Amino acid sequence: MEFEVEEAMKLDNQLCFPLYAAARRVTGLYTPYLKPLGLTYTQYIVLLVLWEKDGITVGEICERVMLDNGTVSPLLKKLQQDGYIERKRSGEDERIVLITLTGEGRALKERAKEVPAKVAGCIDLPPEKAQTLYTLLYELLDNRKNKEQ
Repeated sequence: MEFEVEEAMKLDNQLCFPLYAAARRVTGLYTPYLKPLGLTYTQYIVLLVLWEKDGITVGEICERVMLDNGTVSPLLKKLQQDGYIERKRSGEDERIVLITLTGEGRALKERAKEVPAKVAGCIDLPPEKAQTLYTLLYELLDNRKNKEQ
């Protein structure tokens, strides 16, 4: 029994570590492409959400990018200062803040359109393995989500 505990406590036997290291490596690949746009990776994923569906609530953004309000709110404030979004309180419920893209925010999509292909070109993984990884990661995320409910 003691041996099992010792094995379980090794870094190489932790599922979390390769996930963490791979996530850092992959998100780091975005930096050279996002930096000229003046964006961080987290700002970029929030903008991806808004480019898909504009005029949504802060809560919807948080849910979509799987981050809490305390992380997303300062990021939205910076995007507003940079002229990419507007934040407005809902007329129906003052507690709800709606986020909409400005013209500049919509135009940024055109400037960022090559980022996914450039990053994909940096990842040496056959398409079928990339699809398997994608499927497994979302399965893992869905498991977590289902257990929280």
